[in-house]
Amino acid sequence: MKVALMAEVPPDDDTSSGAVAVTEETKHEQLASDEAVTFISDIEPVELQKCVFAESLIMVSEDGRDLGEFNVKVEFASRVQQPCILVHSQSQGSTDGFPFGITVTAYLTVDLEVLEEDYYEYLKLEDHTVEKRCHMVKHDGQMEINKVTTVGEEVTEESASYPMSALRGLVTEGSHFLLMRLIALRRKVPEHMVFVSLDQQLKMIHIIFSELGLKQLEVGSEVLEVFGVQRIVHCADNSPTIWQCYFLDDGRLASRMQVGSPLIMRLLQLPSEIDKGFKKNSLVLEEDMQLHSHFLDRKDELKADHALYLRQHPEIRALISDFLQSLLLRKPDDVLLFAKKYFLCFAPSSPPETNRNTHLP
Repeated sequence: MKVALMAEVPPDDDTSSGAVAVTEETKHEQLASDEAVTFISDIEPVELQKCVFAESLIMVSEDGRDLGEFNVKVEFASRVQQPCILVHSQSQGSTDGFPFGITVTAYLTVDLEVLEEDYYEYLKLEDHTVEKRCHMVKHDGQMEINKVTTVGEEVTEESASYPMSALRGLVTEGSHFLLMRLIALRRKVPEHMVFVSLDQQLKMIHIIFSELGLKQLEVGSEVLEVFGVQRIVHCADNSPTIWQCYFLDDGRLASRMQVGSPLIMRLLQLPSEIDKGFKKNSLVLEEDMQLHSHFLDRKDELKADHALYLRQHPEIRALISDFLQSLLLRKPDDVLLFAKKYFLCFAPSSPPETNRNTHLP
């Protein structure tokens, strides 16, 4: 089983830790085409508005077995008081009996420039787990990238830094979802649509988008006309990885597959107008950086609030201590009934006759 099946980029070769150097030769060789840059610069606000929705597909094997799910959500957001677009994708499933998952969170400008992106991938094998985490952030005119790969107990760290001028026309794991929605809405892929990206060794590569045309596809009980887009991820050290996606008229995915992979992502049924944008995704707290950060902040806030309340009411500790002492001395079979009788006498609303009759056993 190759990890590349999940990463949607060519598989890792043996690499050593360290920073990737950007040479003048690299910057001149890996450039986005004028057509690609023009496509991004011509994006209209109304087009972006049509891309703001959530969608969900299932993963199936070639013989139709359900292997997992794939979710993508695009919404308007704010990062450091800067309006932007948030793209969040998550896939979970199993292949060859091994659980895997990928979570991508990206903050983009309206012209698809990456402000920050987090990528997390895991594969649970029989005797160890493989994890990949990659964080990139735009800072002072540079794109700073840090990657950590964990294979069992072995940890490898890599880093790279590129001037934003060298990354003109950059497409990442997060931004390509939004780019393909825009292409699908236009139902037209200009010729020579060549973008730049970064491979698993953090080296600059080319990504080419091309048109697959129209075809008929069964979605639920209907047969619909869908528009196909092909994405080819090139790498100097490996064969290219090819993805083929087909979209509905509104830019929603109908199917998605990697050529040569046994997994196919497929839309089971058309979402109703009420359901559009309200698909409830399964959440894995450890994989969602934004949600996990909010959870930790809220957890600390509650702990501080509870500690303050206990300091302001020291009688609580004495009350709990007395109750536990009575509980351990009596050792009742029905702990809940014992607790009810014990604390009932402290209730101010209890009538006097009730309090007199609640003797402990």
